[in-house]
Amino acid sequence: MKIFCGRANPTTGAMEWLEEDEDYDYHQEIARSRYADMLHDKDRNVKYYQGISAAVRRVKERGERAIVLDIGTGTGLLSMMAVSAGADFCYAIEVFKPMANAAVKIVEKNGFSEKIKVINKHSTEVTVGPDGDMRCRANILITELFDTELIGEGALPSYEHAHKYLVQEGCEAVPHRATVYAQLVESKRMWSWNKLFPVHIQAEDDKKIIVSPSEMENCPGVSSVYDIQLNQMPWNDFTILSDVVTMFSVDFSKQVSSASAYHRVVLQPVKSGMAQVIFSWWDIDMDPSGTIKCTMAPYWAQPTSLDIQWRDHWMQCVYFLPNEKPLLQGEIVYLTACRDEYSVWYKLQKARDKEDKTDAHVASPVCRCQAHLLWNRPRFGELNDQNRTNEYIKALKKVLKTDSVCLCISDGSLLPVLAHYLGAQQVFTLENSAVSHSVMEKIFKANHLEDKIKIIEKRPELLTPSDLENKKVSVVIGEPFFTTSLLPWHNLHFWYARTAAANQLVRNITVLPQSASLHMMVVEFKDLWRIRSPCRTCEGFDVHIMDDMIGNSLNFRESKEAEPHPLWEYPCKSLSDPQQVMTFDFRQTVPQHRLSTEGSMKLLRTGKSHGAILWMVYHLTADISINTGLVQISNEKGNCQWNPHCKQAVYFFSSVIESEAVADPSSAIAYSLSFDPKTGKIAMDFKLLP
Repeated sequence: MKIFCGRANPTTGAMEWLEEDEDYDYHQEIARSRYADMLHDKDRNVKYYQGISAAVRRVKERGERAIVLDIGTGTGLLSMMAVSAGADFCYAIEVFKPMANAAVKIVEKNGFSEKIKVINKHSTEVTVGPDGDMRCRANILITELFDTELIGEGALPSYEHAHKYLVQEGCEAVPHRATVYAQLVESKRMWSWNKLFPVHIQAEDDKKIIVSPSEMENCPGVSSVYDIQLNQMPWNDFTILSDVVTMFSVDFSKQVSSASAYHRVVLQPVKSGMAQVIFSWWDIDMDPSGTIKCTMAPYWAQPTSLDIQWRDHWMQCVYFLPNEKPLLQGEIVYLTACRDEYSVWYKLQKARDKEDKTDAHVASPVCRCQAHLLWNRPRFGELNDQNRTNEYIKALKKVLKTDSVCLCISDGSLLPVLAHYLGAQQVFTLENSAVSHSVMEKIFKANHLEDKIKIIEKRPELLTPSDLENKKVSVVIGEPFFTTSLLPWHNLHFWYARTAAANQLVRNITVLPQSASLHMMVVEFKDLWRIRSPCRTCEGFDVHIMDDMIGNSLNFRESKEAEPHPLWEYPCKSLSDPQQVMTFDFRQTVPQHRLSTEGSMKLLRTGKSHGAILWMVYHLTADISINTGLVQISNEKGNCQWNPHCKQAVYFFSSVIESEAVADPSSAIAYSLSFDPKTGKIAMDFKLLP
């Protein structure tokens, strides 16, 4: 059986669908999964074990046989816990076939095959009866179906079906309940991830401001949650306006409804400010009394901030209100959490707004301006970074002339407006989609530039002289940024597009940025290493088979490659100096031959070499650069600060991921990199030198 897999193609700037063998998709799923992260989550595992043991004990005390249904069993860990705690039999449901196969082997390896039946089905397809998948209904329901938003993986419909068809009425449930909390916040930084702020430009004769279209200012945005490691958000980047409030709870031991619902609470701000953002998280009680609790609360909402369990499979939620609201300390406001089967969104009303008596349930926000469909949250933040914009302004002032004909190659960029305001004679911008075309059209119109800047919705190789009004382009500009880019070097599509448009450019073309360089550094992660680290045993159970399965998938074809991560959320320290390893000259066309380099990075600090970080630096001019990666190494310990608007590439070292602290400062990591111009990919290999 063949399947289609989406993959970014830097040569075309498009997301392409390639036909692959069925095994390819499985290996990609396993290689990029968070199974290792969950197995390393000591707090989660211990609390589940305690809750399961208590549930089995309560059933036994009633004189009943303990029959367990484990939905989403994964490795089979929770089922093995149940049998170890005295359960008589366990039905372990796992819909992902490779995972179900692994669970069978892990259960057998640990000696539980006679009491655990692994069923490779979706739970809603499981049958009960003499000839069914389950002989009888279960009286203990165990699940781990949660994501950062709690319900985003379909927990509610799965519970709803299980209570109707698979478990007994009044069954024990682990977890027993979940509770969702919220906190009202003001944060200019986070609000900049949702709205386009005015952009200030100091032109030669006067100051200009790029304003946002009213349609964009009034747009409620999209309902999708922004899940982040909230514990890494600097305290001075937000102001708390309310106490933590309980929004709603779900009792998993009773019939659950997946129907849309809303939950309203009354709160009084503890501080005056502009309500912009809702922080939200949840906790789960593993037992009815709530004595066994697993919480996702950020450090300031926990009794003690010491030894908070790090996890990446469950984080915290950031929701953006449809519009910011000024609040006064002590005034009464109403916060409403609305939900459907898979998502949550919020509405804030003042007391006088509530008097309309309308149904508190509001429809899920839908983007009307299209900007929220074109730009993700980090991209909004990048466009709102005035310091970054100022670097482009300085660079454009150096290269633009009064007779400059500019062609901008980037998706949804403000550079065409900058170029026009800074004196270019004519500006064209290439937009690769109808959405980016529409968004830019609205921005140009809001700034009365619709007849000053021409939008061309065309592939660069299809450009004709008439598209450019029979003018030759003298300056090509780009950030560069493309919506399909995942890894830092995917934005090299700018180079390919500039090459494809070569016939429309003057011979001595000016290109901004004039070049890009790839930089690299070896690091030790504080926590992120856990997502790729073998677990071996988990709460006394042998899970080597899972480790081997992940390892095999990582080594399957190109699965062992760099992966994108926003490193401002994941603390690490540098073990080597940052090093420039490749350069791409945009003033020349893309070469036909491979670009290859090799060398070594000396390890200067002791620590575990978990991986290499790679990022791009764009050289706008000879002396002005935009760095998408390392901002600075902040102290002697090597702690790193990263560009918060971009994801950096992480290549995990499989050979040294468990290495001991580097004792010999002369140790080094050898590297070999090769850029293939036919595919736009960079192949890489690393070895620890003695």
